Amino acid sequence: MSGWNPEFEADLTLLLKDWLKQQGRTQADLRRKLRAVSTRMPALLEVLEREHKLRGLAGLADQLCSVEAEWHGQPANDSAGGATAEDDPFGQLDLLLQEIRDDCTD
Repeated sequence: MSGWNPEFEADLTLLLKDWLKQQGRTQADLRRKLRAVSTRMPALLEVLEREHKLRGLAGLADQLCSVEAEWHGQPANDSAGGATAEDDPFGQLDLLLQEIRDDCTD
């Protein structure tokens, strides 16, 4: 996958909205975890874009998996280690992270 672009941002926005709805969370909940300046989607995307620029797509997925793990009462560092996948094998973000990792190793 290439860099951050308007199409990627639009897809990520839809993913985030669906994910928040599925988790029973709000943009305000995500803002707190990301330490964004606002609950508005552009502010949330700004934080995520910075992460994407620093660590790539895998880093972005790791960050979102950490947020989800914290919401489920797990330490943030467990999301990359697999504990979340064992507890919730159908977690959307875990599946996304695994798919990204698989793509990177091919």
